[in-house]
Amino acid sequence: MGIDFKEIFSAFIVMFAVIDILGSVPIIIGMKEKNKKFSPFNASWISFTIMVAFLFLGQAMLGLFGVDISSFAVAGALVLLVLAVEMIFGIQIFKDDGPTNSATIVPIVFPLIAGAASFTTILSLRAEYDVVNIIIALFINIVIVYFVLSNIDLISRKVGKGGIYVMRKFFGIILLAIAVKLIVSNLHSLMS
Repeated sequence: MGIDFKEIFSAFIVMFAVIDILGSVPIIIGMKEKNKKFSPFNASWISFTIMVAFLFLGQAMLGLFGVDISSFAVAGALVLLVLAVEMIFGIQIFKDDGPTNSATIVPIVFPLIAGAASFTTILSLRAEYDVVNIIIALFINIVIVYFVLSNIDLISRKVGKGGIYVMRKFFGIILLAIAVKLIVSNLHSLMS
């Protein structure tokens, strides 16, 4: 019980792979090109707050609505699937119907950072690790998220338009694979 650096490191690596902020760079750059604004600080602290809240209240909250974690994961995976299709085929499905020109909450906070994959992973980690270690691992990940979001223009300049195009297609396929994996693994448990 208590702080365990091995648990923190393991939880950090798992969450880093699931959040995959570097894989989201092409999506975020694409939104900036459409003049969608976002606040790196707000996106970071809102994501952290949501994930910590879900760590403590997730299972009970889903139970309140009669939704199990598998159904929630499939729903989130469908949103990721749509984002992946947009990235791969260069078409717009996600309608810009928000009240403002802000992309901070949707899709940056949800589902890119704090999405179904993150929530499912948080509940899985809770079964194995101490809560304090998960929170520390989440915090470290959010610091990295903030750094990437704050330096998105620098990353864009360094990679260039051609690099962004290739990254967008490549990470679109990765995102599609994650969405399919989430759907298949959770549909299996829903069917049984």
